[in-house]
Amino acid sequence: MPFRLALSGLNAASTDLTVTANNIANVATTGFKGSRAEFADLFATSQQGVSATAIGNGVRVSNVSQQFAQGNIDFTDNSLDLAISGQGFFVLSDGGASAYTRSGAFQVDDAGYVVNSQNQRLQVYPSTTTGFNTSTMGDLRLVTSESAP
Repeated sequence: MPFRLALSGLNAASTDLTVTANNIANVATTGFKGSRAEFADLFATSQQGVSATAIGNGVRVSNVSQQFAQGNIDFTDNSLDLAISGQGFFVLSDGGASAYTRSGAFQVDDAGYVVNSQNQRLQVYPSTTTGFNTSTMGDLRLVTSESAP
């Protein structure tokens, strides 16, 4: 029994180290938000329920939660690099399927669409003569030819 309790602690600590290693590995990834391991005590139970004098049965990782605290916003030389202040995601179209990202590194493709490095198109609410159509999203395309104001 004591070996199993110690092993549960080692397994939980190993998972915590894995989460920390992932955070370190992605520290320079654009738009990356760190994770945190959350632990839970395993209670010793009997048929009568949890005893006030019972020793626990160890620990387990109950959740690995994403941390969405606001990070630093840095300026770049690319005028299409975007940042999100607060919580939220950029919506992208991946061949018609929606994808979500915190990375705001965008460029323009040959057809004028704003895309990320995987060629997924940035989605926006299309403009109308009276504002924006918020009922549907469409690809953001930069028009470089002459157009009406």
